[in-house]
Order: sequence, then structure tokens, then C-alpha cells
Amino acid sequence: MTADEAGGPPGRAVLVTGAARGIGRAIAEAFAGQGDRVAIHYRSSPGQAAAVLAGLPGRGHLLVPADLADPQAVRQMVDQACTALGGLDVLVNNAGVFTAHPVTEVTYEQWQAAWQHTLAVNLTGAANVTWCAVQHMIAGGGGRIINVSSRGAFRGEPGQPAYGASKAGLNAFGQSLAVALAPHRIAVATVAPGFVDTDMAARHLTGPAGDEIRAQSPFGRVARPEEIAAAVVYLAATGSEWASGAVLDLNGASYLR
Repeated sequence: MTADEAGGPPGRAVLVTGAARGIGRAIAEAFAGQGDRVAIHYRSSPGQAAAVLAGLPGRGHLLVPADLADPQAVRQMVDQACTALGGLDVLVNNAGVFTAHPVTEVTYEQWQAAWQHTLAVNLTGAANVTWCAVQHMIAGGGGRIINVSSRGAFRGEPGQPAYGASKAGLNAFGQSLAVALAPHRIAVATVAPGFVDTDMAARHLTGPAGDEIRAQSPFGRVARPEEIAAAVVYLAATGSEWASGAVLDLNGASYLR
């Protein structure tokens, strides 16, 4: 049942990739909290995704599974979300993988696998989700696309170079589309967080380097997922169209450029 059927305000139709945990979960919760209807994308964690769905306020939300490295699965996922939501107003490209592959410590085969998988999900996958979403947004008269990048796109990721490269590519991709899609009333912006207190970062934050990581920011901590979500919601707002093309650093002054 949608909010319309329940007699309440319809809100917007929002698709968040990688929404089963961490930053994606916080983003889904933030949009739902302001009355929007959210499609929660996940790949391999149906239990976590179902828990997110069960905890969202409001109605009209749904789960949409897909492997973002599979172009056909991506198209089916986006179409499923748009059909259930009655269109698409906001896309958040949040899903990503982060795999260690230091150039001096892995085999050539491991190096190839890391690059292929990381780019397939973080960059090509996001590009494919975006292409599919844009078809629906143009039909609906406009929309917002927010990409979740990383501080690593600027300062480098020596242990995960494919990750840093994929996020740098995502920044350029977003800015290219900001120009291409403005005539269709679609604004595109990007957030670039540093370390965030999520499951993906837990082993770094709880390990020997945890204190050093927190000390990178003069605030002496890392970001909370809710802080990243608040920025995404702002960039997706009706009055934020003029931020199209921007890349917003969210790293607590841990890296300045």
C-alpha cells in the first residue's frame, strides 16, 4: 500500500542502492522519516534488508535485490522499483565494495579480480543503475541523483587502489551527467565521506589503527552514518538544484583540498 492509498501525503519515490546496512540504511531511514517511499536495494543480505524494511516509518516501501555487476539484473531491479513506487524521483548510488589488494602483495590474478569486481560494482554498476533510472525520471519530468563517493578519490587508497579509482571515476561520471541531464530537470550531486562508523569500516576502527584513524579529524572521531544521510537528503531536496555538479566533502576536516 502506498501513502496515497493510506490517505496520507504521497512523498517522493526513492531508490537507494546498498541500503541493507551502514550509510545506505541511514539514507533509507532519513528519506522514509520525511514521508518518502523507499526501494531498498541489496545484493546478498536479505535478512538485513528485511530488517531495514520492517523498521522504516510510513508505507509503500519495498525490497529490490540485484547484483549490480549484472546489467540485466540492474535493469530488472530499477524497473521493479519504479513500477512499485509509481515512478522515480530520487536515486542514491550508494552501493560499493572495498577489497584490499596492495599492488606489492597480491598475485596478478588477484589484482585482476579485484579491479574487475570493484569497477563492475562501484562504477559500471552505478552507471547502469543511473541509465535505467534516468529513463523513468525523464518520463516523470525530472529528479535527483546523488552519488556516494569517497575521500579516497582525492587522497588515494594505497591498499585498495581500485576502490579509489572507482570513486574518482564516479565523481567524474556525476559531473558529466550533471551537465547532460540539466535540460531534463535532473540534478546530479555527489558526497565524498571519509571514514564512517559502519560495518565495512569496523575492522579498521576497532583494530590497531583505530585511534590513528579517528585522530585524522580534528574532531577526534569518524562520521556517523546519519551525518552522511543528512547531506544526501539535503542534496536531493527540491531547493537544492543549484548544487548540481558539486562534490561535497564530508570528512570532518581530515582531508582538505
